[in-house]
Amino acid sequence: MNEHPFIDETLLQMKYARVVSLLAETLDISDERALDLFYTSDTYSYLSRKKYHLHNMSDAYLVGEIILELQVKQ
Repeated sequence: MNEHPFIDETLLQMKYARVVSLLAETLDISDERALDLFYTSDTYSYLSRKKYHLHNMSDAYLVGEIILELQVKQ
């Protein structure tokens, strides 16, 4: 059992912030637009469920997955 769930949640939120920032930079879009793309992505849906272990992947990998999703949806 995890003794520090707050720390885990804080680290996950920090990862979300880094991914959103990198997504905005990569796509040359506003942070607000990147935030919207992130939270409406399938990648976020899987990332927020620890059983898929996406939280172990690099920020760049996650940004790449979100960009792939966007390309498929076009």
